[in-house]
Amino acid sequence: MTPLRYHLLGRSGLRVSELALGTMTFGPDWGWGADLDESRRIFDRFVEVGGNFVDTASNYTDGSSESFVGELVRDRRERFVIATKYTLSLDPRTRTPAATTGRASCARSSRACAGCGPTTWISSTCTCATT
Repeated sequence: MTPLRYHLLGRSGLRVSELALGTMTFGPDWGWGADLDESRRIFDRFVEVGGNFVDTASNYTDGSSESFVGELVRDRRERFVIATKYTLSLDPRTRTPAATTGRASCARSSRACAGCGPTTWISSTCTCATT
């Protein structure tokens, strides 16, 4: 495979690979998906071809995705741009949306994401609205 090229992410100054690695299936919590060893193989191959842009979300496989990503970037965090979606949070008691697009919700979700696994910061957040 030809090594990936990099592009600026909007006006953020972040250089991201032309392909992002989606990690929705990192974690077997939903009865399917990749365990940590398989996730590591996928992640390592992505890095091998030059990937540095990783997408996750607070509710992907009930949080395992963010934990796995944190583990996978542990000793090389500065090399990656990690994006997460913070309005996908669900109240575990009612399974209803628990987040809004407000600043407080963004800050709370960002702190929770940074606490999942060994990563200490996220690079980008985005909101997702469902209809």
